Amino acid sequence: MNKKSDFIFEVFGDKRTVFTFNELGHLLGETDSSKLKQKINYFVRKQSLLNIRKGIYAKKDFNPEELACKINIPSYLSLEYVLRKAGAVFQYSEGYTVVSYLSRSMEISSMTFQFRRITESILLNTTGIERQKDGVNIACPERALLDLLYLDREFYLDYSGIINREKILEILPIYHSNAMNYRAKRVLLI
Repeated sequence: MNKKSDFIFEVFGDKRTVFTFNELGHLLGETDSSKLKQKINYFVRKQSLLNIRKGIYAKKDFNPEELACKINIPSYLSLEYVLRKAGAVFQYSEGYTVVSYLSRSMEISSMTFQFRRITESILLNTTGIERQKDGVNIACPERALLDLLYLDREFYLDYSGIINREKILEILPIYHSNAMNYRAKRVLLI
């Protein structure tokens, strides 16, 4: 087997579907960045890999949740996306909402990714965030609700039955805000 086929077997043998340049280097054990860039570019030209944006590559059937967490690091899926998935809000939207260190919106492969900036101390606190093996970081519904209340004071749930009030009280202290305590009580009638 030649080195090019070793490369593609390593990439497609990995369970992840989205890779940063550095992750590909670690996966392949390639320390020479110019050689790695040549290999990656070869497979991008052959359309075996997608060049999603600078420094981010993906398999054709990539997981959008995984991509959402790799565009800006650190970040995690949260807000309306998680609450919609959990059944707490009913407004239909195909977009992915992500908490990050900056705010911006982008469209990639006909998908919308909305990034919302949150305070660094909250962003880096992992309480209520699940880190999955494929690199997806996703907030539990309670953390997503609190993030949304932190960023949008006037937010209301369509269905609060899936929200665990004890978990809300457990996560609430990371926001260091009396106003957040009031907002959570108003929305959940705690």
